[in-house]
Amino acid sequence: MRDAYHEELDSIGDGLVEMARLAGSAIGRSTTALLEADLALAESVIAADEKIDSLHHDLENRAIALLARQQPVATDLRIVVTSLRMSADLERCGDLARHVAKLARLRYPESAVPADLHPIVLEMGQLAQRLVAKAGLVISSKDVDAALEIERDDDEIDELHRELFAHLLDDRWQHGIETAVDVTLCGRYYERFADHAVSVAKRVVFLVTGEHADEFVADVEK
Repeated sequence: MRDAYHEELDSIGDGLVEMARLAGSAIGRSTTALLEADLALAESVIAADEKIDSLHHDLENRAIALLARQQPVATDLRIVVTSLRMSADLERCGDLARHVAKLARLRYPESAVPADLHPIVLEMGQLAQRLVAKAGLVISSKDVDAALEIERDDDEIDELHRELFAHLLDDRWQHGIETAVDVTLCGRYYERFADHAVSVAKRVVFLVTGEHADEFVADVEK
């Protein structure tokens, strides 16, 4: 009976890893759709978000069923509760990738991002994809050091976000208000996507150590 119980716990972790994989694929493909004005690719990202939502709902149902049937305590309880929160973060990553794809669809056949800003947005998309991929590995390995590295990696996206915003405020901006709004939204989507990946990593630290990431780092540095 206990073996079956722990198999269920493991399967919840596997579901989270799969959600991270799908979210990474979604943000990568939506970035391509955005920059290349690829309508078919954008539509495929939007449709595929249902899979992430379905995994999220399934994981929620299984976690709640475990709470009801097994009444876990200590570490097992922490795993179930933290997994629910990580699932919500990864579901939101999927939503943000869908938002990028919808922006691509909205401006088709043009690209919503001016050509001179393509390198910044491409790099933001690639970093976001790598961050959530790292989050998936951290979920699987429960590697606290790797989890803490993800927050440092997020600083790169924050810097690119600031750089993108600086272009919008530059007096030489020639692309109009509508494009400025599109670029503002786009930058925000990537920045928030990365924040959710960081949140997942922090929750892994809590799952493993029983301490929140900031508390754990402070204790280590004492």
